[in-house]
Amino acid sequence: MQIGVFGLGRMGANIVRRLLKHGHECVVFNRSLDKVKQLVTEGAKRANTLDEFVEQLAAPRVIWLMLPSGIVTEESLLEVAARLSPGDIIIDGGNSYYKDDVRRAKWLHDRSIHYIDVGTSGGIWGLERGYCLMIGGETSIVQKLDPIFASLAPGIGSIPRTPGQAQLNSTAELGYLHCGSHGAGHFVKMVHNGIEYALMQSYAEGFDILRNANSPEISESHSYDFNVSEIAEVWRRGSVVGSWLLDLAAIALTENPSLSNYTGYVQDSGEGRWTIMAAIESAVPAEVLSAALYARFRSRQDHTFAEKMLSAMRQQFGGHVEPVVELSP
Repeated sequence: MQIGVFGLGRMGANIVRRLLKHGHECVVFNRSLDKVKQLVTEGAKRANTLDEFVEQLAAPRVIWLMLPSGIVTEESLLEVAARLSPGDIIIDGGNSYYKDDVRRAKWLHDRSIHYIDVGTSGGIWGLERGYCLMIGGETSIVQKLDPIFASLAPGIGSIPRTPGQAQLNSTAELGYLHCGSHGAGHFVKMVHNGIEYALMQSYAEGFDILRNANSPEISESHSYDFNVSEIAEVWRRGSVVGSWLLDLAAIALTENPSLSNYTGYVQDSGEGRWTIMAAIESAVPAEVLSAALYARFRSRQDHTFAEKMLSAMRQQFGGHVEPVVELSP
């Protein structure tokens, strides 16, 4: 299929590369043209302006926006939509708020333009591993875009199949799923990221306890000098707490067991807050997810090893750059 991709950041550029690898034709545009030039050398078609970008796409056009959530996405969507025709399709693959999706879909529908929201997980590893896609929007349009989603998703791979899943005839085991109407994809991704906060916080606190097991407050008979890097590694082998996040924690700890290159300042990118808001609106208790979000707020005041662990995992899976300190020579 032919597709235009607007936004060539950490994930956008690799989305283009994965699509090219699977034989799709990609027209690319970015505010910084250096990123456009690089992808042109890899087989993408160049657009120097937004007008050129839209003009190079055959109707009905398919445009994937991969931009930071909020004002940037809103303004860019309006700019793109002003250049489109009835029947064209806009896909928002960023981390937009699901209520914004519902509003945007209605606005575009009134102009006969289709809108699909795609929660995209995979971070900087997506090019190699594939992207987990959570999709919201009209069924007929989602089905039309299936070749795009199938190429971006990981496929079954080497993960053992869940008993009974094959009989369901679902794309879920391929790594992408039509979750429901407009906003559903980003709602599922929002909760996904809320859970991610809590999982990361659990690992971070556990490693912090291990690292401080030799503190003066602990009796000498129960004082241990643990190698947290090797504990992370052994947990990767057959443990019930094994996961990709643990794999990334092991990488970070092997690179620098003290994590001295991290300040412990931990950002939150919005989805954790939105998840708690959705829980409140639905009167669903979410104690662990709330605590994980509040821990990130607290990290901006003083820092523990647990917070450095969180920073390390964020950088490993998503290339998220926290404030860092220089290592001593």
